[in-house]
Amino acid sequence: MDGSSAAARTKGKAAKPIWPKIPAAFVRAMLAGHSALGLAFAALICLVCFSGSIAVFTYEYQRWEQPAGPVLREVSPRAADAAFREALAKTPGAHELFLRLPEPAAPRLSVRAEDTKGHERTWIADASGKIVAEQNTPWSTFQAELHTALHLPRAWGGFIVGLTGVALLSSLVSGVLSHPRVFKDAFALRWGGSKRLQEADLHNRISVWGLPFHLVVSLTGAFLGLTVIIVGVLALATFRGDTSKAYALFRGPTVQDDPRPAQKVIDVAAILTRLRVVYPDGRATYLVVEHPGEVGQHASGNIVREGRLSRGETVVLDADGKILGEVGYESGSVGMRLLSAMTPLHFGWFGGWPVKVAYLLLGLGLTTVTSSGVAIWLARRRDKGRPAPRWERVWIALVWSQPVAYAFSALVSLCSPTPKPVAAWGLATLAACALAVAAAPAALSIALRRISAALIAMVAVTHVSLHARQMADPVGWIVDAALLATALGLGATTMVQTPKVFRARKFD
Repeated sequence: MDGSSAAARTKGKAAKPIWPKIPAAFVRAMLAGHSALGLAFAALICLVCFSGSIAVFTYEYQRWEQPAGPVLREVSPRAADAAFREALAKTPGAHELFLRLPEPAAPRLSVRAEDTKGHERTWIADASGKIVAEQNTPWSTFQAELHTALHLPRAWGGFIVGLTGVALLSSLVSGVLSHPRVFKDAFALRWGGSKRLQEADLHNRISVWGLPFHLVVSLTGAFLGLTVIIVGVLALATFRGDTSKAYALFRGPTVQDDPRPAQKVIDVAAILTRLRVVYPDGRATYLVVEHPGEVGQHASGNIVREGRLSRGETVVLDADGKILGEVGYESGSVGMRLLSAMTPLHFGWFGGWPVKVAYLLLGLGLTTVTSSGVAIWLARRRDKGRPAPRWERVWIALVWSQPVAYAFSALVSLCSPTPKPVAAWGLATLAACALAVAAAPAALSIALRRISAALIAMVAVTHVSLHARQMADPVGWIVDAALLATALGLGATTMVQTPKVFRARKFD
């Protein structure tokens, strides 16, 4: 039988699809669910995604905000002990001290002391362990807390952020299921036609190209945000509601509290030396000393090994430097190892600068996906004769208010002796949204982008003028250069068209 006769018999017959056809009713149901989820959580998802993209560089912002601090590759155990003892002397009654050792992302020696009333102070030390300055990074703290807890009480804020992660994960899954051709059309972009089709293609393409990243950050974000609920359920199921016993599973061996005065304060140098001997292939990144000066004093050290996707192993030691045991983040069960990988996976704190830059771009891409999703829904309403101009303006204002608010809060932090970044951020967000009352949608977008570009450039120029003479940390210069490049790029996007920003119009 020759090939021509076989071809003749099969001519006109459609090839069978490799994958079974998805029922149209199922696709419609998924699309409806996708739209409902996106609209219900759109503003929160957009804020959490944008703030998360910025939070990837939290350590770099801390160095940028206080660039005069000593840059250290490593310090001796004796220097770390000296910094610990000086910080302890500065904080009478301190019940916990957090000693952070230099590492590539944060090459500084710092000590945070917390007293019995919950008041905290953090100091920066030099290579000899001498404290040279008190850490003052209000904007870095503000932007990190905005992403993790929205500046709400920790339990409530974390719950809302975790719930947003669940909504984002569900929206991603329903979005894929509601578009059967989404992978087949991964590189199909329809330019030059309908604006709604262009937005839809961009929305779908970014969603597909970054899908592995989107799934990872939404899943890990949901888990990290809902930790309180997860631990609560674990406590109810295993410890009759005693959450302290549930949390103890993640702290390692317990040390009995004994408030009696100890004969001598715990020796940090001896503990760090002991960790170096026992873990020659690891590096201590921080040491937490609890109840220093008491008989029940003890320490928990974090050991990081190169090439592992992990937050590190936590080792508990007594006052004499004897190792009591490990928590099991790297030596324990598969579940503990997965838990250890969640924080670096979520924030991109592995692999150095290339991974962080990739997380920034992919995070901004996810923010764009959310923003364009709502824009597509509004455009579809307009095409069907049910326009919602108010909501179009409000949504544009909400999306572009964040670059404005972040830049303004950073500028206030640099210039004010008593900065309140969260207040500056809130006021700038409200002011940007107020512009929606008096501007057309296209003009509003351009106006907010220009304001953002101007403020970002002002942040860089102000930072250089304040710190140029004592900028010992090169990251300060790098961040300022990146800010100026961002301002130029953002400003360039507004040069395509220049509509009249404000115009007389009827309020609809």
